[in-house]
Amino acid sequence: MTDYKATLNLPDTAFPMKAGLPQREPQTLQRWDSIGLYQKLREIGAGRPKFVLHDGPPYANGSIHIGHAVNKILKDIIVRSKTLAGYDAPYVPGWDCHGLPIEHKVEVTHGKNLPADKTRELCRAYASEQIEGQKADFIRLGVLGEWDSPYQTMAFANEAGEIRALAEMVKQGFVFKGLKPVNWCFDCGSALAEAEVEYADKKSDAVDVGFTVADDAKLAAAFGLASLAKPAQIVIWTTTPWTIPANQALNVHPEFTYALVDVGDKLLLLAEELVESCLQRYGLQGDVVATAAGAALEHINFRHPLYERLSPVYLADYVELGAGTGIVHSAPAYGEDDFRTCKQYGMSNDDILSPVQSNGVYVESLPFFGGQFIWKANPAIVAKLDEVGALLKHASISHSYMHCWRHKTPLIYRATAQWFVGMDKQPAAGGTLRERALAAIEQTQFVPAWGQARLHGMIAGRPDWCISRQRNWGVPIPFFLHKESGELHPRTLELMEEVAQRVEREGIEAWFKLDTAEMLGEEAAQYDKISDTLDVWFDSGTTHWHVLRGSHNLGHASGPRADLYLEGSDQHRGWFHSSLLTGCAIDDHAPYRELLTHGFTVDENGRKMSKSLGNVIAPQQVTDSLGADILRLWVSATDYSGEMAVSQTILQRSADAYRRIRNTARFLLANLNGFDPAKDLLAAEDMLALDRWAVDRTLLLQREVEEAYREYRFWNVYSKVHNFCVQELGGFYLDIIKDRQYTTAADSVARRSCQTALFHIAEALVRWVAPILAFTADELWQYLPGERNESVLLNTWYEGLSELPQGIQLDRPFWEQVMAVKTAVNKELENQRAAKLIGGNLQAEVTLFAEEQLAGQLSKLGDELRFVLITSTATLAPLSAAPAEAVETEVSGLKLKVVKSGHTKCGRCWHHRADVGVNPEHPEICGRCVDNIGGAGEVRHYA
Repeated sequence: MTDYKATLNLPDTAFPMKAGLPQREPQTLQRWDSIGLYQKLREIGAGRPKFVLHDGPPYANGSIHIGHAVNKILKDIIVRSKTLAGYDAPYVPGWDCHGLPIEHKVEVTHGKNLPADKTRELCRAYASEQIEGQKADFIRLGVLGEWDSPYQTMAFANEAGEIRALAEMVKQGFVFKGLKPVNWCFDCGSALAEAEVEYADKKSDAVDVGFTVADDAKLAAAFGLASLAKPAQIVIWTTTPWTIPANQALNVHPEFTYALVDVGDKLLLLAEELVESCLQRYGLQGDVVATAAGAALEHINFRHPLYERLSPVYLADYVELGAGTGIVHSAPAYGEDDFRTCKQYGMSNDDILSPVQSNGVYVESLPFFGGQFIWKANPAIVAKLDEVGALLKHASISHSYMHCWRHKTPLIYRATAQWFVGMDKQPAAGGTLRERALAAIEQTQFVPAWGQARLHGMIAGRPDWCISRQRNWGVPIPFFLHKESGELHPRTLELMEEVAQRVEREGIEAWFKLDTAEMLGEEAAQYDKISDTLDVWFDSGTTHWHVLRGSHNLGHASGPRADLYLEGSDQHRGWFHSSLLTGCAIDDHAPYRELLTHGFTVDENGRKMSKSLGNVIAPQQVTDSLGADILRLWVSATDYSGEMAVSQTILQRSADAYRRIRNTARFLLANLNGFDPAKDLLAAEDMLALDRWAVDRTLLLQREVEEAYREYRFWNVYSKVHNFCVQELGGFYLDIIKDRQYTTAADSVARRSCQTALFHIAEALVRWVAPILAFTADELWQYLPGERNESVLLNTWYEGLSELPQGIQLDRPFWEQVMAVKTAVNKELENQRAAKLIGGNLQAEVTLFAEEQLAGQLSKLGDELRFVLITSTATLAPLSAAPAEAVETEVSGLKLKVVKSGHTKCGRCWHHRADVGVNPEHPEICGRCVDNIGGAGEVRHYA
């Protein structure tokens, strides 16, 4: 038997079948570094329109987790896709470096009683060490960026820039000093931002407490009574007995109806609607003596149950009837509503009682409870209330309560002297910060769209922003306050710039070691240098100022506004929020044009990632076992607008999908063997009809892919590209062209037409996957034929694709119909193989009984219909001639009959043909193979 293998154009490529990503990817990273890929991208980007994705800085503490990986991969996909779309898309990664967690880590490691300057030194060193570890992991994920020069909020230039940003806000009149309840953590010893508060269940003492009336006559008159027949008490209910020593008022709703209830030995004042439930709770019986509107009770005084002072009634709309008594006890130092109401009634800052110190311990001078920690004092307070006859009920309840997100310990509201950015404070010019921010939200694009309403709601209802902290490791608030008046130095802005210049040279340490006399001279004795530091959210929230237009100057010519901020959904109350406020305060607009939000990662059962559950997926383990491209493919395939499920099983499915894409790319490369685009590429009009369709289909898909990238729908990119590889290519086109590719003459139009299409498809495909499969696209690029530059990213979307011309006979609908017919035929061939009636498809002869219109379409392919269907013969017949045994199909107007061929199998092309052996010189092969070997060669027109 003659071996005809040497006469075939068999596929061949050095592109490996096995990806070996964990081994190859580090080599690719070295190559990118050696050629200076990121720098080359900046060079080719010069003059292009700019797209700026500003990096929300991760915190420089601990190893990166799967959420970090999702975030950085999404950013990298966007930056790469924008580069391919023809933008100059720089990416400067950043780190948040100041703040309590780092200071706490240093305290745990080195002790709490370190000198402040030593603490700052150790914090800076620790943050630097953490950055290097995280940086290596981000680079391993294939994230391209300015890794040699990232931004760090602790860089001297950025610390100085932050002070200058604060100065801008001071200049415009947004910053003020005030006494106000803030979220306070005893473990932190500092105020917390809203974003640092989380809620968890807590057991609390719930008490009903009576305050005896001091203005008997006024109370009687309010209820329309001549006098009070018995002693009267107004009753409050609270879950924070520790606040009762600081009580200074009582709140009722002006529109609620209140009742005086006779319970035997006294009268109780309760909301009428809650009388029955309260008496049941107290185990009492009683009758309503009289009722009055809450407004009638205003300014009536009651006696504090523990101390010789009065608690007047103030009206407040926030009082509710859901639980309790309908009366709220007001301790203005320990509640936002309490504070606001008491201030509205004329209470000054000096009047407000604040007996709880920063460590949670009452001041020593507080009668009965001085020196006690507030949580431990609760039982003593309850006992004292009982002793004086003021306690009506005591119970233990479990309820949702605010906790510190770091220490997981309960917080309190605590009125302290802090520095604030005023939400409704009228600035020197323009609208209030709240007005500016709400307007800016309306001008911002949100992905997903629901983010707009979420951020709007947060801004509409948020209190003033407390920006001061009492820590060592943070950017200072460089203010000098007059010792007597407490006012800022009249040259504050000038002094802040001088401090910024010092910090730019020496870091924040320059402020803390500064002697006041160095800057104020003879005035030094009159002023105090404050030691407060800025909230860490101010650090990251002002990076639009000190990074985009400062250390890295990434802003557009039109201004320092980023095109996109991209972070997790928690950042609506974090970085998105603080950046919006500082941007609007400084520039009167948001520092971003668009906000993209992604969800959190959960396991395949929807559970939060937890070490205790054993469901944590570490990105480092994935890159070591499967490769970063598998992780990147999973990220792209997942709809990030909600929770993102990940597990080993899910990642394995991504690995399976990856292999399909890689194998498709390998098939393209293998069949481009011997193809030189410089001399072998055919013009569109010289290509076969099927090949022209394949290029046209690729062009249509490229438009969809480009649009999906523009709209950040990466899961659509993944599904479209994967389906293209599986269906149009693997299930149709690539299957059909194998015969022509392998059996026709090497330099024939039939083969070169096919290779031209494969080349166009490969050139497009490598670009489509480049933002997602960063490493694989780089590898594929190097194996494509023809002269090319060093990286696919140094190019734009492929422009060599051509569209089917209008009016062409074998148009898109024609090929859609052919695909449907081929699917129907494949189904029947599979049935025949399963029944062992035929072996392979080429052993089959198929007759298509088609209605007239369909038959007319299929007849356009002539004898080449068999090549499309991959059968040895394909015959058309009228539908009316279909025998009873013909098989119905899902294609309207089509029936099939498949029989096993009785002809001999060609030893070269494997078709079963009547002319096998007709040529005595080649007794084992068919006539067309003889012609392809030694004759003029087979002519193909369509497929």
